[in-house]
Amino acid sequence: MTKRPLKHYQGSCHCGAVRFEIETDFPELTMCDCSICKRKNALMVKVPEAQFKLIAGAESLTEYQFHTKTARHFFCKICGIYPFHRKRVTPDTFGINVHCLHDFDPIGIPVRQAIGAAMK
Repeated sequence: MTKRPLKHYQGSCHCGAVRFEIETDFPELTMCDCSICKRKNALMVKVPEAQFKLIAGAESLTEYQFHTKTARHFFCKICGIYPFHRKRVTPDTFGINVHCLHDFDPIGIPVRQAIGAAMK
């Protein structure tokens, strides 16, 4: 399998208060079946902390934690959109909601079903 080059993307919540940048080669996208991911129906890409930058809107973010309170799910306080979360199993990475990326088309990128519901 040929590795794709890292590409730079900008993203935001719906109202634009929360803005961020990522770099990724999109090795795969994930959908998770845990109780919160199932409800928000986000399609995510895993990005190492060093490849994520919050540009604006830290004050507009609100955080939600549940179960083990390890994962940190972030939402815009103004428009309610979920742009990203800090992952539970790999807390040095972010799960980015790819539907918040500007000019991004997920067609052709493999999607892996993550089994979050069975995690203890």
